[in-house]
Amino acid sequence: MISEPTYLAARLVSHRIAAHFGAATNQSPIPQAYIPDTVTVEALLDAAFWASLRKEEGYEPKISLVFAAPEFTGDNLVFHTKQRLTPHHLVKLSPAVVQPGIHLGIWLEGDDYYIWGTTHDVPPQSMVVEVVEAGLLIVKQRHGYSTGKFINVAVLNGNQIKVIDDNHWGLADSPGILSSLLGLPREKRSDNLLVQFALAMRKHGRGALLLIVPQASTAWLHSIVKPVNYFMVPQEATVPGDASEANATPAGSLRKMVDAVGGYSAIDGATVITQDHRLLAFGAKVARSPHAQPVEQLMVTEPIEGNTLELLDATKIGGTRHLAAAQFVHDQRDSLAMVASQDGTFTVFSWSDRHRMVHAHRIDVLLM
Repeated sequence: MISEPTYLAARLVSHRIAAHFGAATNQSPIPQAYIPDTVTVEALLDAAFWASLRKEEGYEPKISLVFAAPEFTGDNLVFHTKQRLTPHHLVKLSPAVVQPGIHLGIWLEGDDYYIWGTTHDVPPQSMVVEVVEAGLLIVKQRHGYSTGKFINVAVLNGNQIKVIDDNHWGLADSPGILSSLLGLPREKRSDNLLVQFALAMRKHGRGALLLIVPQASTAWLHSIVKPVNYFMVPQEATVPGDASEANATPAGSLRKMVDAVGGYSAIDGATVITQDHRLLAFGAKVARSPHAQPVEQLMVTEPIEGNTLELLDATKIGGTRHLAAAQFVHDQRDSLAMVASQDGTFTVFSWSDRHRMVHAHRIDVLLM
């Protein structure tokens, strides 16, 4: 029998996470035995948390665990001798799963949880626990059968708990990138590409502002200081599988464009792309359009349980990038603005027709 869990946050949140996976599998053919219950969730979180506070040869462990039986996975390596699920064994095995896409398989035999091996194949709707750094855990699930995409279910940072709420109000007029990160059915491939842009913007850690404007429109220039020093010759980048399949850009070229946009976004000023992913400019300075009023107030939400809509004075939303993004969307209401902060927070600004104001979506909890 495993020792009694002692990580309080795991105990407090385990029933909510178990309920999420129970609900998620109601519409899928997953056997009931493969759905993690409250005890299982708490056991995995407890072991992962205490492992995260240890070091292996001076390195902080980065670990990914999946709750799945070996016969329910593919592309796996099974240990001849199973290892008990303990912080000690997790830390010892962590170097084997430091690369993305490989996970330690966890299963239950009697009353004991054990590590049975490693796998690259996570069954749909399975629970994954990722150790990001000391004290920081992310609970994820594999989204659907036809994609390797994972969506976040909860984030635990020490005693701080954030459970993702994919049914939060205001979603009807929220940007598609939010639907993509939440794994909702209405997501599009182009929205998935915005997720890649968001990750690239965060990667360099310098802070960034990305403006997404309608194609074949120059209205956005009314909100930019002239002259624009770094104009680009627009390069089209359609997404594989879209309506223009015959002219779709190869995945490798899209990856290069995402990396390029991420790099340009590190330069002071805004990077501008079109909604069909053409790079227009970088290093651009945002200014209020002569045809618009200053943005005064906006609403702020975060897609976590218990979050309530917050109305803020525009000057209190954050730094200069946030204020510039809010003003731009206030002026150019068919556009989108994304801001990556140096501290890792990430905000998407869009215009809400329902509320007739700028809506700031704080989504860094979804990008981890």
